[in-house]
Amino acid sequence: MRKIALRFFIACLTVAATLSAEESIQGTSVRPKEKLDVYLLIGQSNMAGRAPYGKEDAGPIDRCYLLDDKDQWEPARNPLNRHSTIRKALKFQKMGPGYGFSKAMLEKNKGISIGLVVNARGGTSIEEWKKGSQYYKEALRRAKEAQKTGTLKGILWHQGESDSQMPNEYLEKLKNLISDLRRDLDMAELPFVAGQVFYHAEKKPHTKQLNDQIAKLPAEVPFTGCVSSDNLTTLDDTHFDSPGMKLLGQRYAEEMLRVQAQ
Repeated sequence: MRKIALRFFIACLTVAATLSAEESIQGTSVRPKEKLDVYLLIGQSNMAGRAPYGKEDAGPIDRCYLLDDKDQWEPARNPLNRHSTIRKALKFQKMGPGYGFSKAMLEKNKGISIGLVVNARGGTSIEEWKKGSQYYKEALRRAKEAQKTGTLKGILWHQGESDSQMPNEYLEKLKNLISDLRRDLDMAELPFVAGQVFYHAEKKPHTKQLNDQIAKLPAEVPFTGCVSSDNLTTLDDTHFDSPGMKLLGQRYAEEMLRVQAQ
Protein backbone atom coordinates (compact mmCIF):
# COMPACT_ATOMS: atom_id res chain seq x y z
CA MET A 1 0.00 0.00 0.00
CA ARG A 2 2.85 2.39 0.85
CA LYS A 3 4.51 1.68 -2.50
CA ILE A 4 1.28 2.44 -4.37
CA ALA A 5 0.84 5.67 -2.43
CA LEU A 6 4.45 6.65 -3.13
CA ARG A 7 4.06 5.97 -6.86
CA PHE A 8 0.88 8.02 -6.93
CA PHE A 9 2.64 10.90 -5.17
CA ILE A 10 5.55 10.80 -7.62
CA ALA A 11 3.13 10.71 -10.56
CA CYS A 12 1.31 13.79 -9.22
CA LEU A 13 4.59 15.65 -8.86
CA THR A 14 5.54 14.76 -12.44
CA VAL A 15 2.22 16.00 -13.80
CA ALA A 16 2.45 19.20 -11.79
CA ALA A 17 5.98 19.86 -13.05
CA THR A 18 4.91 19.24 -16.65
CA LEU A 19 1.93 21.59 -16.33
CA SER A 20 4.14 24.21 -14.70
CA ALA A 21 6.62 24.01 -17.59
CA GLU A 22 3.82 24.25 -20.14
CA GLU A 23 2.30 27.26 -18.38
CA SER A 24 5.68 29.00 -18.35
CA ILE A 25 6.12 28.44 -22.07
CA GLN A 26 2.64 29.77 -22.75
CA GLY A 27 3.38 32.94 -20.79
CA THR A 28 1.90 32.39 -17.34
CA SER A 29 3.32 34.79 -14.76
CA VAL A 30 6.32 33.47 -12.87
CA ARG A 31 8.41 34.67 -9.96
CA PRO A 32 12.10 34.68 -10.91
CA LYS A 33 14.32 33.27 -8.18
CA GLU A 34 17.11 35.65 -9.04
CA LYS A 35 17.33 39.43 -8.95
CA LEU A 36 16.82 40.72 -12.48
CA ASP A 37 18.82 43.22 -14.52
CA VAL A 38 15.92 45.33 -15.81
CA TYR A 39 15.82 47.32 -19.04
CA LEU A 40 13.10 49.73 -20.18
CA LEU A 41 12.49 49.70 -23.95
CA ILE A 42 10.46 52.62 -25.31
CA GLY A 43 9.86 54.47 -28.58
CA GLN A 44 7.83 53.98 -31.73
CA SER A 45 7.29 51.21 -34.30
CA ASN A 46 10.85 49.94 -34.68
CA MET A 47 11.09 49.52 -30.92
CA ALA A 48 7.67 47.86 -30.85
CA GLY A 49 8.93 45.59 -33.63
CA ARG A 50 7.60 45.09 -37.12
CA ALA A 51 10.00 42.36 -38.29
CA PRO A 52 8.49 38.93 -39.07
CA TYR A 53 9.98 35.95 -37.23
CA GLY A 54 9.86 32.19 -37.62
CA LYS A 55 9.65 29.23 -35.25
CA GLU A 56 13.37 29.47 -34.46
CA ASP A 57 12.78 32.89 -32.86
CA ALA A 58 9.37 32.20 -31.30
CA GLY A 59 10.36 30.27 -28.18
CA PRO A 60 11.15 31.60 -24.70
CA ILE A 61 14.51 33.30 -24.20
CA ASP A 62 16.43 31.46 -21.51
CA ARG A 63 17.10 33.58 -18.37
CA CYS A 64 14.97 36.41 -19.72
CA TYR A 65 11.61 37.65 -18.44
CA LEU A 66 8.99 40.05 -19.77
CA LEU A 67 6.78 42.29 -17.67
CA ASP A 68 3.19 41.51 -18.62
CA ASP A 69 0.16 43.81 -18.64
CA LYS A 70 -0.52 42.96 -14.99
CA ASP A 71 3.04 43.98 -14.06
CA GLN A 72 4.05 40.37 -13.41
CA TRP A 73 7.01 38.53 -14.91
CA GLU A 74 6.64 35.82 -17.53
CA PRO A 75 9.18 34.02 -19.76
CA ALA A 76 10.19 36.48 -22.50
CA ARG A 77 9.36 35.57 -26.09
CA ASN A 78 8.37 37.35 -29.29
CA PRO A 79 6.53 39.61 -29.79
CA LEU A 80 8.06 41.46 -26.86
CA ASN A 81 5.78 44.50 -27.19
CA ARG A 82 2.58 42.48 -26.80
CA HIS A 83 2.12 43.64 -23.18
CA SER A 84 2.73 47.31 -23.88
CA THR A 85 -0.02 49.29 -22.19
CA ILE A 86 0.02 51.85 -25.01
CA ARG A 87 0.53 49.65 -28.09
CA LYS A 88 -1.45 49.42 -31.29
CA ALA A 89 -3.30 46.19 -32.21
CA LEU A 90 -1.56 42.94 -31.35
CA LYS A 91 -1.33 41.92 -35.02
CA PHE A 92 1.22 44.70 -35.59
CA GLN A 93 3.57 43.54 -32.83
CA LYS A 94 6.44 41.45 -34.19
CA MET A 95 10.20 41.24 -33.59
CA GLY A 96 11.91 44.32 -32.17
CA PRO A 97 15.51 45.06 -31.07
CA GLY A 98 14.83 43.73 -27.57
CA TYR A 99 15.20 40.18 -28.87
CA GLY A 100 18.75 40.53 -30.21
CA PHE A 101 19.64 42.84 -27.33
CA SER A 102 18.67 40.43 -24.57
CA LYS A 103 20.32 37.43 -26.24
CA ALA A 104 23.56 39.37 -26.73
CA MET A 105 23.57 40.69 -23.16
CA LEU A 106 22.95 37.22 -21.74
CA GLU A 107 25.70 35.76 -23.90
CA LYS A 108 28.15 38.35 -22.58
CA ASN A 109 27.29 37.59 -18.95
CA LYS A 110 26.09 34.07 -18.23
CA GLY A 111 25.64 34.85 -14.54
CA ILE A 112 22.70 37.23 -14.94
CA SER A 113 18.99 37.11 -15.77
CA ILE A 114 17.25 39.96 -17.57
CA GLY A 115 13.84 41.56 -17.15
CA LEU A 116 12.42 43.50 -20.11
CA VAL A 117 9.84 46.26 -19.79
CA VAL A 118 8.78 46.91 -23.39
CA ASN A 119 6.30 49.77 -23.71
CA ALA A 120 6.43 51.21 -27.22
CA ARG A 121 3.83 52.52 -29.65
CA GLY A 122 4.16 52.95 -33.39
CA GLY A 123 3.69 56.32 -35.05
CA THR A 124 4.49 58.44 -32.00
CA SER A 125 6.51 61.64 -32.03
CA ILE A 126 9.02 62.59 -29.34
CA GLU A 127 6.64 65.35 -28.27
CA GLU A 128 4.13 62.65 -27.27
CA TRP A 129 6.74 61.13 -24.93
CA LYS A 130 7.49 64.25 -22.93
CA LYS A 131 6.94 64.32 -19.18
CA GLY A 132 3.28 64.37 -18.23
CA SER A 133 2.09 62.47 -21.30
CA GLN A 134 0.34 59.10 -21.10
CA TYR A 135 3.30 57.37 -22.75
CA TYR A 136 5.77 58.90 -20.31
CA LYS A 137 3.62 58.09 -17.28
CA GLU A 138 3.21 54.45 -18.28
CA ALA A 139 6.91 54.00 -19.01
CA LEU A 140 7.74 55.45 -15.62
CA ARG A 141 5.09 53.49 -13.75
CA ARG A 142 6.03 50.14 -15.27
CA ALA A 143 9.75 50.75 -14.73
CA LYS A 144 9.07 51.41 -11.05
CA GLU A 145 6.99 48.23 -10.82
CA ALA A 146 9.86 46.25 -12.31
CA GLN A 147 12.27 47.77 -9.80
CA LYS A 148 10.44 45.96 -7.01
CA THR A 149 11.96 42.68 -8.17
CA GLY A 150 14.96 43.86 -10.14
CA THR A 151 17.56 46.56 -10.67
CA LEU A 152 17.01 49.03 -13.50
CA LYS A 153 20.20 48.91 -15.57
CA GLY A 154 19.32 51.09 -18.54
CA ILE A 155 16.86 52.50 -21.06
CA LEU A 156 16.74 51.70 -24.77
CA TRP A 157 15.13 54.33 -26.99
CA HIS A 158 14.26 53.97 -30.67
CA GLN A 159 12.13 56.74 -32.07
CA GLY A 160 12.46 59.53 -34.59
CA GLU A 161 10.80 58.48 -37.82
CA SER A 162 7.86 60.74 -36.95
CA ASP A 163 10.23 63.66 -36.34
CA SER A 164 12.55 63.18 -39.30
CA GLN A 165 11.00 66.06 -41.27
CA MET A 166 11.53 68.48 -38.36
CA PRO A 167 14.82 67.42 -36.75
CA ASN A 168 16.17 70.77 -35.55
CA GLU A 169 14.88 70.56 -31.96
CA TYR A 170 15.06 66.80 -31.63
CA LEU A 171 18.27 66.62 -29.63
CA GLU A 172 17.08 69.15 -27.06
CA LYS A 173 13.79 67.29 -26.63
CA LEU A 174 15.68 64.02 -26.22
CA LYS A 175 17.98 65.55 -23.62
CA ASN A 176 14.95 66.81 -21.69
CA LEU A 177 13.36 63.35 -21.82
CA ILE A 178 16.51 61.73 -20.43
CA SER A 179 16.78 64.32 -17.68
CA ASP A 180 13.14 63.87 -16.67
CA LEU A 181 13.34 60.07 -16.61
CA ARG A 182 16.53 60.07 -14.56
CA ARG A 183 15.08 62.56 -12.10
CA ASP A 184 11.76 60.74 -11.69
CA LEU A 185 13.54 57.40 -11.31
CA ASP A 186 16.07 58.97 -8.92
CA MET A 187 18.96 57.59 -10.98
CA ALA A 188 21.18 60.44 -12.16
CA GLU A 189 23.58 58.16 -14.03
CA LEU A 190 21.06 55.72 -15.53
CA PRO A 191 22.46 54.53 -18.88
CA PHE A 192 20.40 55.64 -21.88
CA VAL A 193 21.03 54.38 -25.42
CA ALA A 194 19.28 55.84 -28.48
CA GLY A 195 19.14 54.21 -31.90
CA GLN A 196 19.32 55.92 -35.28
CA VAL A 197 16.55 55.54 -37.86
CA PHE A 198 16.98 54.15 -41.37
CA TYR A 199 18.83 56.45 -43.77
CA HIS A 200 19.33 56.16 -47.50
CA ALA A 201 20.88 58.91 -49.60
CA GLU A 202 18.30 58.49 -52.38
CA LYS A 203 15.26 56.89 -50.71
CA LYS A 204 15.28 58.71 -47.35
CA PRO A 205 17.74 61.62 -47.49
CA HIS A 206 15.77 63.65 -44.94
CA THR A 207 16.64 61.27 -42.08
CA LYS A 208 20.35 62.14 -42.18
CA GLN A 209 19.92 65.33 -40.18
CA LEU A 210 17.94 63.50 -37.51
CA ASN A 211 20.60 60.79 -37.25
CA ASP A 212 23.26 63.48 -36.97
CA GLN A 213 21.35 64.91 -34.00
CA ILE A 214 21.14 61.51 -32.28
CA ALA A 215 24.86 60.89 -32.91
CA LYS A 216 25.69 64.01 -30.85
CA LEU A 217 23.99 62.63 -27.75
CA PRO A 218 26.99 60.84 -26.12
CA ALA A 219 29.10 63.99 -26.32
CA GLU A 220 26.41 66.16 -24.73
CA VAL A 221 24.86 63.94 -22.06
CA PRO A 222 26.89 61.72 -19.71
CA PHE A 223 26.15 57.99 -19.60
CA THR A 224 24.41 57.91 -22.95
CA GLY A 225 25.08 56.07 -26.19
CA CYS A 226 24.11 56.07 -29.85
CA VAL A 227 23.45 53.00 -32.00
CA SER A 228 24.17 53.32 -35.71
CA SER A 229 21.67 52.18 -38.33
CA ASP A 230 24.35 51.87 -41.02
CA ASN A 231 23.91 48.87 -43.34
CA LEU A 232 20.74 47.65 -41.62
CA THR A 233 18.16 46.15 -43.99
CA THR A 234 14.47 47.06 -43.95
CA LEU A 235 11.07 45.84 -45.05
CA ASP A 236 9.89 49.14 -46.46
CA ASP A 237 12.67 51.71 -46.10
CA THR A 238 11.46 52.48 -42.56
CA HIS A 239 10.99 49.29 -40.55
CA PHE A 240 13.96 46.98 -40.06
CA ASP A 241 13.53 43.39 -41.25
CA SER A 242 14.48 40.31 -39.23
CA PRO A 243 18.26 40.31 -39.97
CA GLY A 244 18.40 44.08 -39.56
CA MET A 245 16.47 43.96 -36.30
CA LYS A 246 18.70 41.26 -34.81
CA LEU A 247 21.81 43.22 -35.71
CA LEU A 248 20.27 46.40 -34.31
CA GLY A 249 19.63 44.59 -31.02
CA GLN A 250 23.22 43.38 -30.88
CA ARG A 251 24.43 46.93 -31.43
CA TYR A 252 22.23 48.12 -28.59
CA ALA A 253 23.87 45.52 -26.33
CA GLU A 254 27.37 46.55 -27.34
CA GLU A 255 26.61 50.22 -26.75
CA MET A 256 24.83 49.57 -23.46
CA LEU A 257 27.82 47.62 -22.16
CA ARG A 258 30.11 50.45 -23.22
CA VAL A 259 28.00 53.03 -21.37
CA GLN A 260 27.70 50.83 -18.27
CA ALA A 261 31.48 50.51 -18.13
CA GLN A 262 31.99 54.28 -17.85
